[in-house]
Amino acid sequence: MSNRAATRFDGVQKSATYAVFDMVARLRAQGVEVLDLGGGEPDFDTPVHVVDEAVHALREGFTHYTPSRGLPELLDAISVKLAKDNGITVDPATDVLVTPSAKHALFAALVTVLDPGDELMVPTPSWVSYTAMARLIGAHPVQVGLDGADGFRITRELLEAHVSPRTKALLVNSPNNPTGHCLTQEEARAISRFAAEHDILLIADEIYEKILYDGREHVSLGALPCCADRTITVNGFSKGYAMTGWRLGYAAGPTDLMTQMLKVQQHTVGCTGSFVQRGGVAALTGPQEPVREMREQYTHRRELVVDGLNALPGVVCSAPDGAFYAFADIRGTGFADAASFAQWVLERANVALMPGSAFGPGGEGYVRLSFATSPRVLRAAFERIGRALAERG
Repeated sequence: MSNRAATRFDGVQKSATYAVFDMVARLRAQGVEVLDLGGGEPDFDTPVHVVDEAVHALREGFTHYTPSRGLPELLDAISVKLAKDNGITVDPATDVLVTPSAKHALFAALVTVLDPGDELMVPTPSWVSYTAMARLIGAHPVQVGLDGADGFRITRELLEAHVSPRTKALLVNSPNNPTGHCLTQEEARAISRFAAEHDILLIADEIYEKILYDGREHVSLGALPCCADRTITVNGFSKGYAMTGWRLGYAAGPTDLMTQMLKVQQHTVGCTGSFVQRGGVAALTGPQEPVREMREQYTHRRELVVDGLNALPGVVCSAPDGAFYAFADIRGTGFADAASFAQWVLERANVALMPGSAFGPGGEGYVRLSFATSPRVLRAAFERIGRALAERG
């Protein structure tokens, strides 16, 4: 047997983000002081009241299986949140699913709607796992390259240029990783009309919705009247509540799709951690001041990062609308491509960045920097990069 692994892996590469994470770990193990701006993990602690509730659940022995769909009190809290924050009306008993991470919710959603051979449209630059997930299912990701000169807007013209009779779904991430672009009402209307006319399902990844700047309001596709019955909304607690290690997410959508998605959960992970779900209830129903405080810190860091990048020779960066990433244009630095620039910065300045090319069409010529780290680290990183570029001449 020459190839014991399934052929579905032939078109799937290892995660580019985890590759950078592993490289940083190896260098640090060798004693190299690396400043990591490549990751996507908040540096804040989980809010105390969330931790306290989970610890209380553990101590009272709440450590057993829960219903596969999720704890009723968490399902209720999610449905209230969706109605209040997003304008999405769902029945918590039939239309919501609690998952061990938003990442699992995305994979379960794709398994639910895609057959082998179906096409999934993914506007890019985009998170690296979307296309890999589609390929693992046997579907075909169709990358819709967006234009940085146009602010990475999603337009009807671009979507029409990539649709085909095999197109089953369109996956939209807003605020976007890596660009920080947030959907506008105009974009949302264009997407909704496109989806309705072509009878396409929508998967909306809204994991960064709580991190917005300059008074922007989040736009949920599932709230548009013509999209309510065709949209699976995916969200979670990792980014907004600094709960990455908790692995807690959820999905909400039309009853028929969520009924099938529940089967994916039942036959894979079974259910989400019991005490973790209790922490989720506390996060949604408890004080929201920690979320606002984190957003204020991100706002300050965003200004620091954008100013720092634009001060580097050959680098241009617009302020992101949301999330905690800066997507900087490095084409003026003279490097052949983004990967070469990122590798050079890691070797010469010991600063880890993500090359934009890892995020698909539209990303070449850019690098992603995470500002989910302290201002001290950010200032030190720009000092190192600036010094290295000056020495390069």
